[in-house]
Formats: sequence, structure tokens, C-alpha cells
Amino acid sequence: MQDFLQAYSWVNMRFLLNGLWITIVVSVVSIAFSFVIGSILGTIRYMKIKYVSEIVGFIIDLIRNLPLLLIIFFTYFALPKVGIHFNVMISTIVAMTIFESAMLAEIVRSGIKAVPTGQLEGARANGLSFYQALWYILLPQAYKKMIPPIVSQFVSLIKDTSLATIIMLPEVTFRAQTIYAQKPAQIIPMFLMLAILYFILNFTISRVGTYIDRRMAS
Repeated sequence: MQDFLQAYSWVNMRFLLNGLWITIVVSVVSIAFSFVIGSILGTIRYMKIKYVSEIVGFIIDLIRNLPLLLIIFFTYFALPKVGIHFNVMISTIVAMTIFESAMLAEIVRSGIKAVPTGQLEGARANGLSFYQALWYILLPQAYKKMIPPIVSQFVSLIKDTSLATIIMLPEVTFRAQTIYAQKPAQIIPMFLMLAILYFILNFTISRVGTYIDRRMAS
């Protein structure tokens, strides 16, 4: 019991919360970049531009079928071999942005396709160009439909930051491992605290996503 209580000392909690902050920063930056890039790639794939859409589609399918851990290894260990050097945090952000951009691109493409074709035809009949119809008519409706899968993907991204422990990113999981590596008796309380922190973070995001979805639907 004493080891259990000592695991939650202020020193340990502050150490974990600093790691949680790194988890949040990596997640937010990766989400921001992947949302923009994924939207662009998904739109390009939907537009069926000759050769370009096929190439983009192949790249997306390739990345989506690779393990995220492999991409993390590639950015941190392989890129320096060709003269591209990133620190551990940037490597994680780059890897997660690449992976999540591919996942979101498919969500965006599917979301645009889910908009009834009559919307595009009506916009064109009213004098809008294809790109204007896409920007002002299709995408706003598509994003409303995409809120649940996008939020779900963002929740997965936050959980996947724990994979970066393998390259020693000092996020919350890595710091918990550091604590119980020094005192193995504290492994159970550390796992419990990790579960609580991840749950609070992801549940909050899920609830925000649900609120936005309801507001957009009303």
C-alpha cells in the first residue's frame, strides 16, 4: 500500500503531467497538419485528375497499409541516412502527420462522395465553376458528415503517440515507464494513472466532437 501511495507523490504527478503536455502538443500539431494535408489529398483523389489522382491514391493506400511504428522508425532512423535530421519530437510529428494525413484523406474523399450528386449539378446549373461548387457547396456538407470519423481518428492519434516511447519521446507513457523502471512495485498504480489520463483526454475530445456534431446538425 505504501508503494501504491508513493507512486502518486507530487514529484511523480508533476513528472507525468509534463509528459502529458508533450503528448498534447505532439497530438495538436499532428492533428492540425494532417487535417489540412488530408483534406487536400482527399479532395485531389475525389477530383479524379488524370494521373495525379491515381498517384495520390496509390501513395495514400500505401501509407494506410503500413504500421505507424514503421513510419516512426523511418523518420527517426532512416531519414538521417540521407541527410535529413529531426529531433525526437519533430520525427514523431512528421511520422504521425504522414500516417494521419493518409487516413483522413480517405475519410474526406468518402465524405465528399456521400454528398448527393444533385448538389454539384445544381451548383453548376447556377453558374458556379466546379472548384467553386466544391469549396462552397460540397465540402461544407461533407465536413458535417465527417465529424464522427474525424474525431475518432483524432482520438486514435492521441493514443498512438505512446508508440513514440520506442524512440524515447518523453511523453506520458515514456515517463510512466521511467517511474516504474526505478520502482517496479509502482507499475500497477502507474498503469492506472495512464489509463485515467488517456481516458480524460480522449473522452473530452469525444464529447466535444459529439457537441459539434449536434450543433452542426441543428
